[in-house]
Amino acid sequence: MRFGVIGSAVVGQTLAQGLNKHGYDVRIASRTPAKLSAFSKSSGIEAGTFADVASWAEGVVLAVAGAAAHDALLAIGVSNLTGKVVIDTTNPIAKEQPEDGVLKFFTTPNDSLMERLQAAAPDAKFVKAFNSVGSALMVNPSFPRGRPTMFYCGNDEGAKQIVAKIVEQFGWDGADMGTAKAARAIEPLCQLWCIPAFRANEWTNHAFALLRR
Repeated sequence: MRFGVIGSAVVGQTLAQGLNKHGYDVRIASRTPAKLSAFSKSSGIEAGTFADVASWAEGVVLAVAGAAAHDALLAIGVSNLTGKVVIDTTNPIAKEQPEDGVLKFFTTPNDSLMERLQAAAPDAKFVKAFNSVGSALMVNPSFPRGRPTMFYCGNDEGAKQIVAKIVEQFGWDGADMGTAKAARAIEPLCQLWCIPAFRANEWTNHAFALLRR
């Protein structure tokens, strides 16, 4: 399957390399692809513009800052996402500074960034995932007590099956939380995950795990 990763920062590069490692055909996108020349040379992953990479891809990973996500959809071209799974890693982080380690969001408790993006691109198949852990742990994390949990949600069952496979390949136990409305609960996991990071500078040693009987 061909995946286009939209976003040239560390999350995008990490997920692009993870997909490439696990056998997917991958390209990565930036508004200025030339700045990815060193990454492309070292990884073998071709870089292009948002629109070109999304048009080529069968599935898309949206790995941009939450505040820039809507503009990214416009740059991609909504028509280039029609019928495609979109793995949405974004979080609605506001510009204000955290308070006691708690990030501020620009969404409300009764909506989510993913729901807003799904409304803006209704023919795309959004699945929220990889938003609740730092980039260093996204691909094949290792914890002494076993696999951590990756929560995901979305309206399309087929798209979620594709994401569930990637989640498993990346070394996580997947937990399907239902429709896009569940992003209202999954996105704030970013806030919770970041508290020890901001308060104790712990960025690489924790993830969530769902315990079942």
